Amino acid sequence: MNLQSPDSRTRLLDAALAAFRRKGYTATTVDDICGATGLSKGSFFHHFKGKEDLALATIEHWNQRTGALFAQASYQQVADPRARLLAYLDFRGALLQAGELPDVTCLLGTLVQETYDTHPALRQACGGGIAGHADTLRPMIEAARAKYAPKARWTAESLALFTQAALQGAFIVAKSQGSVQAALPLLAHLRAYVQGLLGGDAPAAPAPRKARSTA
Repeated sequence: MNLQSPDSRTRLLDAALAAFRRKGYTATTVDDICGATGLSKGSFFHHFKGKEDLALATIEHWNQRTGALFAQASYQQVADPRARLLAYLDFRGALLQAGELPDVTCLLGTLVQETYDTHPALRQACGGGIAGHADTLRPMIEAARAKYAPKARWTAESLALFTQAALQGAFIVAKSQGSVQAALPLLAHLRAYVQGLLGGDAPAAPAPRKARSTA
């Protein structure tokens, strides 16, 4: 096998993404990743120094994949910023229903819950990913605030981060109950809260396309 092949690195990253989301960081071994891909440890260590290096690369891989997914999502085409923000939340709900629980919850939240005190580099990378996604929402939220709640004291930054905190909390509740369905009412509450901050009913947005899992 050609160890220089970028495909082997991507296969390792995809296997790590699935394993970390399902089993967590500690329970996942290099042998698990190699076994899932059919690649040798020689191939693994050609690409990565060890499991933590793999996890850091997997976080970057996740950020790239999810960044592309959200950038191409149908809610981006909604003209009104309030309706676009609500359509974003609807899209998050659709993603939750696109697969099994380990495959539709967040890699970053899963990893940081387990490693925040033991692996500072992973904590920093996860925090950067969560904050980075929140940053993509800030212009949309600021436009909605300026149009519909110009006297509001809250900031676009704080609401962007709050949406991510609420989503991560919904994922935790879903995992604690072993069901994606447990998260859906919580996302509905988040949507209603955001809608209330921005002045009631938003203009109707186009129905979102069926979302695909990022697994």
